[in-house]
Amino acid sequence: MRRLTPLVLAFGILLTLVAAGPALASSYRYWSFWDGSAGQWAYASLGPSMARPADGSAWGFRFAVSKDAGDEAARPRAAADFGAVCGATPAAEGKKRVAVVVDFGLPADAPSGEEPPQDAPRTACAQIAPDATAAEALAAVAKPLRYNSAALLCAVSGYPKQGCGEPLAQGSGTASSPATATASGPADGRESASPAGSGSGPSAGLLVGIAAVAALAAAALWQSRRRTR
Repeated sequence: MRRLTPLVLAFGILLTLVAAGPALASSYRYWSFWDGSAGQWAYASLGPSMARPADGSAWGFRFAVSKDAGDEAARPRAAADFGAVCGATPAAEGKKRVAVVVDFGLPADAPSGEEPPQDAPRTACAQIAPDATAAEALAAVAKPLRYNSAALLCAVSGYPKQGCGEPLAQGSGTASSPATATASGPADGRESASPAGSGSGPSAGLLVGIAAVAALAAAALWQSRRRTR
């Protein structure tokens, strides 16, 4: 049993490093997407290109530096209130009404050299086709939009002018490097592991740690077998 102790310890450390991987994930500067159909903002499980809002629903977009997780991402600062946004817009035949909330975030979250276009969230009532998506609702009221080559939403109403879902250095508000997103649809942060696809894998330090522990495990196994001879 004592001969197996180094091997067991090595694999224990390996499992600890792997489990700690998600906790080491970076924050991102990106547009998050929110479903307010029930009157409260909920982190959307589908991207805007996939979600097809019902008439009378509310959908929100928030630009901020935050984790790509519903319990950690910054919510829109305006209420998910369809009546307040679309109450004065009469229903039209062959159209549905969707309340759209666009929150440009705080100055502290803005990329270097830029500022949010306005302090308070912007609200608008989009009148769109019955089968239109949330991405089409956003396009109807908040152009110009900017997407990257992987069709990830990068800018709403031209903000920000540059960048798209950059991973930020831990404990800072600066981007570590531009990243290439891997979302499969417009404004679709839900279809990728993170807003910036290159930031969704294990860190270099974690990979080095795994390699070191694997080498330790191999050495412990070799020593154990040598002692049994």
